[in-house]
Amino acid sequence: MWRNRVVVGFDGSETSLLTARWAAAEAELRGIGLTLVNALIPPTSGGTFGPGMAVGLDTLEEIRSAAQRSLDEVAKTLPGPDIQSIVQIGSPTGVLLEASETADLVVVGSRGHGGFKELLLGSVSAQLVAHADCPVIVVRHEVDAAHDTVVVGLDGSAASNAALGFAFETAALHKWTLLAVHAWDIPSYDLVILPNTPVPMDFANISDSEVRLAAEVLAGFEAEYPDVKIEQLVTRGNAARALLEASPNAAMIVVGTRGHGQVMSSVLGSVSHAVLHKAKVPVAVVGEPHELDPAA
Repeated sequence: MWRNRVVVGFDGSETSLLTARWAAAEAELRGIGLTLVNALIPPTSGGTFGPGMAVGLDTLEEIRSAAQRSLDEVAKTLPGPDIQSIVQIGSPTGVLLEASETADLVVVGSRGHGGFKELLLGSVSAQLVAHADCPVIVVRHEVDAAHDTVVVGLDGSAASNAALGFAFETAALHKWTLLAVHAWDIPSYDLVILPNTPVPMDFANISDSEVRLAAEVLAGFEAEYPDVKIEQLVTRGNAARALLEASPNAAMIVVGTRGHGQVMSSVLGSVSHAVLHKAKVPVAVVGEPHELDPAA
């Protein structure tokens, strides 16, 4: 049902309408179908002393059918030859995580109905980017059509390399420039342990080695995508800030779920988390490819 499709979560909010339009254009460009999904949590009837009983099956089907009619109307307004609309009863996060197992992309808004306005990233979006099996794109604002650069973080980690592959593919499809950003810094613990001693590091050599690392990582992708224009930014400093400030012409930022320097138990790295909360353009979060189970 979800295989080889762009799946977009829809809840009727203004953000989800914007997201659906963005996802439809992306699906058409990639030459695959689009599936609009509205997941409904079964309501319960009110009770004097707290939550009441779950509504009956007939009432639940009426709610689902009404939602399906509304979703079908939205689908008619979207471009593309292959658009499906599905209403499922269940948790939005659960439904979209299941879809991510076989979909090409899952696209969601930064937040929908039910969230506090001060929360820049909704609970569904936050859980998806951390646990989805396919790339997840979070859309917050409409993108200026003149923007023509995909910005991607690079640090040599497996997740970063997966993000880089997705960024090259996206840049080739859209005919965008790819800007690879590699931000580095020295470990802070040296100064904590010996605060009154000089830092025992040669910054010139470190900078040169970081430039070489970026060039080596990009080399394989350059051969695979010869038509993609590539720019590099190697800088010392905060990685999230570097990504957010890298290009005024960014149409998308691509990050891995986590990179070097993160606590290994953390599913979503601090850089990805910061970019998701502050970016004004769509952010694609790409996880490491799953290893095949030899026993499967």
